[in-house]
Amino acid sequence: MFTGIIETLGIVKGIEREKENLHLTIRSTITNELKIDQSVAHNGVCLTVVAIDKDEYTVTAIKETLDKTNIGDLQIGDEINLERAMKLGARLDGHIVQGHVDGTGVCKNIEDAEGSTVFTFSYDFDGSNVTIEKGSITINGVSLTVVNSKKDEFSVAIIPYTYEHTTFKNFKIGTKVNLEFDVIGKYVARLHALRG
Repeated sequence: MFTGIIETLGIVKGIEREKENLHLTIRSTITNELKIDQSVAHNGVCLTVVAIDKDEYTVTAIKETLDKTNIGDLQIGDEINLERAMKLGARLDGHIVQGHVDGTGVCKNIEDAEGSTVFTFSYDFDGSNVTIEKGSITINGVSLTVVNSKKDEFSVAIIPYTYEHTTFKNFKIGTKVNLEFDVIGKYVARLHALRG
């Protein structure tokens, strides 16, 4: 369980394919606090630490993860948003984030809003994942509030701090991002579909 509040950025230092798996080696300022078998969100994707070497650690993504996320698009030198699992009893500063990405979206527009930056994303609407005005969405692991919610598109307003301390500063029109929709909204949509 995560909150969507990014702790730090990591740098992809190694990429190794093994059959249908992808091993990523990440350099991070939090590596010395990690342990083997610990869950860490990488651009919002919950992955397990499998090896640690000095200031670098390795995680493995399976085919299902690679099919549904942007993890397979990473290249050596890319920055990646990192968040360790939340501690029980700690403040929930973002919203409930599972680290189970629902799919990807594409950045369609970036607009300076004189104090913030508004990013618009589109996604393939399948009826089960929806946004609502002022609802929660997780983009590359960042907990955000939806504005301008539409059927297959929504926007978020990013403050300068979030822009500078996450991968949002690297986004361009066409950038593919990981989306995790609000877990409560997913349950509501599922119940609605089952009732017909």
